[in-house]
Amino acid sequence: MNTTVLPSTQEEFLVGGVRLPRPFKIRRLGHFGVNVLDPEVSKHFYCNLLGFRIADPLDFGPRLPAEEVAKLGPSVGYFCRHGTEHHSFVFFPRKVYGALNKLSTEFPMAGGINQITWQVGSLQEVSDGFDWFSQRGKRIHRAGRDLPGSNWHFYPLDPTGHVNELFYGIEQIGWDGYSKPKNMYGTRHVKPPMLPHKSEYSEVIEADQSGVPMTAGWRAEEFNQETYDVGGVLLGRPFKVHKIGPVRLFTDDMEQSLGFYRDDLGLRITEEVIYNGHRCVFLRANTEHHSMALYPSALRAELGLRADTNLMSFGMQLGSYSQLKDAVAYLKQHGVTIKMLPQELSPGIDYCAYAIDPDGNAMQLYWNMEQLGWDGKPRPAAQRARIDLDHWPESVAGNEDAYNGEIFLGPLA
Repeated sequence: MNTTVLPSTQEEFLVGGVRLPRPFKIRRLGHFGVNVLDPEVSKHFYCNLLGFRIADPLDFGPRLPAEEVAKLGPSVGYFCRHGTEHHSFVFFPRKVYGALNKLSTEFPMAGGINQITWQVGSLQEVSDGFDWFSQRGKRIHRAGRDLPGSNWHFYPLDPTGHVNELFYGIEQIGWDGYSKPKNMYGTRHVKPPMLPHKSEYSEVIEADQSGVPMTAGWRAEEFNQETYDVGGVLLGRPFKVHKIGPVRLFTDDMEQSLGFYRDDLGLRITEEVIYNGHRCVFLRANTEHHSMALYPSALRAELGLRADTNLMSFGMQLGSYSQLKDAVAYLKQHGVTIKMLPQELSPGIDYCAYAIDPDGNAMQLYWNMEQLGWDGKPRPAAQRARIDLDHWPESVAGNEDAYNGEIFLGPLA
């Protein structure tokens, strides 16, 4: 059954019995990806050093003539996870992927970002959202079901060519660490299915009964010996990524970008900051201060960030302030460049550092983010503590926001 459109002067939709201005509601940032020069080099940074586990490799080479692949270089990319979801981060070979995806030619400054992915609450919302975007003439890159990962989705483009994804139902990887066997992939859907659709569990049972080996999928390896005590658990590095986001983007046209992320996707503006004359806008999907931030492109050079991408940074929240301190020291010891950026550019986050990946992308590491309450108002800027990023204390004072927000589920590893 399709979402009911309510009669009103302003169009409204029933989403699970709640009246909303769109036929879907984004619940959170789901996953993110970058396109890199050499995924094998990136694998050391993201897996060995940051601790993401490979859920599935994917070779894009067979989709192109062999002689073209030979000229372009590496063709294997990686779906990676920090928890039980099949992937929360991906890094794909930029040249081969770009040859398959002509958006990188049309929008060269967007080519370094693979996708920005948002979770909605149901398959119905994916289907109705796809119809809503299509009927309004909005550009959709593709739709259907992702494999690997099994999530139902559609991919609307923002005005500068960044591929956003609205999805439901990503594969979960359980205690045995195996991803779904390729024999279970079945039909490759290129649009949302007819509803209602069978459950994921019924698909698993059918595959099992038909003789598909349940342990034929990919199982990640731990690259490092588990020698670090992280909250009483031995891990291969002295910290653990607990949550991903926010995404920070540069834009040439702030109002045009807001027209997509605020008006089309429904993210809410939490706060605006004027930094050195530049208007910076922070938007949220849930109770976190922000899951998306937009900055004028003119700020890029002032901050000394990579010049050929709209990505300012991507965030990774660690389990504690102590883990953040240990992570910075650990990454420095392993030759990673650590950059500090002004606190004003990350309202709602206190101590943080930016680890620069092999392609020059900035990965923001932090331990805590301000949460919003029922009234949707952030803490006044004057009430936020001023910090000295050059001198980090051994411990920090707790406040009402400490350890609030989305928590990490399951064992650390």
